[in-house]
Amino acid sequence: MLSKIALKRLAMTAATWAALSLPATAQNLFAIAVTVDDGIITEYEIGQRSRFLQVLNAPGATRDGAITALIEDRLKTQAARSAGLTLDTEGLDGEMSDFAARANFSKVEFVTDLGRAGVSEETFRDFVSVNIVWRDLIRARYNSRVQISKSDIDSALGTSGGATSIRVLLSEIIIPAPPPEAARAQARAEQAAQSKSIAEFASYAGRFSATATRSRGGRLDWVPLNNLPAQLRGVILGLAPGEVTAPLPIPGAIALFQLRDIQETSAPSQEFSAIEYAAYYMAGGRSPETLAAAEKLKSQVDECDDLYAVAKGKPIAVLDRDALAPEDIPQDIALELAKLDPGEVSTNLTRSNGQSLVFLMMCGRTAALNEDAGRGAVESNLRQQRLTGYANNLLDELRSNARIVRK
Repeated sequence: MLSKIALKRLAMTAATWAALSLPATAQNLFAIAVTVDDGIITEYEIGQRSRFLQVLNAPGATRDGAITALIEDRLKTQAARSAGLTLDTEGLDGEMSDFAARANFSKVEFVTDLGRAGVSEETFRDFVSVNIVWRDLIRARYNSRVQISKSDIDSALGTSGGATSIRVLLSEIIIPAPPPEAARAQARAEQAAQSKSIAEFASYAGRFSATATRSRGGRLDWVPLNNLPAQLRGVILGLAPGEVTAPLPIPGAIALFQLRDIQETSAPSQEFSAIEYAAYYMAGGRSPETLAAAEKLKSQVDECDDLYAVAKGKPIAVLDRDALAPEDIPQDIALELAKLDPGEVSTNLTRSNGQSLVFLMMCGRTAALNEDAGRGAVESNLRQQRLTGYANNLLDELRSNARIVRK
């Protein structure tokens, strides 16, 4: 089944699968929508890229997101062409096969399933080829400028953990906020944020929260602070016991957290370089029938690999298997994963405006490199980080110098 990690690797970075249609005003699929210097972007390409990103469950699967990505593609292609870089057919086919293999498909199988979803092979080919020549351009242009010193590696190794760790005892309220109910959800969130006691927050959790913890007043068990999304850690550490966060927007919902207690333990602090999880999407949202089916499925699977058999014969979009850096995980998913141990499942999230239930399973956490890890791996990571910085700067420069016109 398809994994977003393939997209992230090939795209050198950084949702659901409802089909996007072209705007009603598009009289001609091949009408020019955008020009980038001498390059053009058609309505057809925009629709194809939107659909492709949807099938991959990737960020930016909207018309505006597709236009932005295609503009960047034109800039990257023009820069690579100016540098004399080309990609041979054999090499491109190999990269496309590698992309498909990361999702446990052959290239033929992958292209066939894309076709069923309305995405042409040419769209897939263009997506892969642009990112390959851009990667090669960045390496050729900047690799010699990146010098990683011994002190750089020592510094990176020294930031992977500490002598102690912190764990927190939280309560949560997750309020669904689909567009028609966004204002009402915000009002409820602001009301709950004024809680003055643990009992009052628990009362709001029972009334407003959509997660399974509502039945126990939103109370969670102890969670290591480093399990939480990085952007949430500072917010939690800024609370005193009993205090509540401001309403925090997450995909399709609003979250609030109350700190009940905080402890420093003698266990070494653990950072993670990657979190692996699987998301199986079940039609019906949080209907009683779908929730019952999810409970039954829980009893049938013990690890993430078991979900491949469950999804066999279904569309590729039904199962998503990822191993992402913590900062790359969508915030709502990251919050749920923070509560789980390997093999455990959450059914608190939905997609497609509540029409699909997310059967979310924790596969495992990969510890960040420490002093015993290979220094070569650390050097490689640092080099890639700096090359990514050069790539972003070059893209910004190309964008500022280009003549970009939206029709």
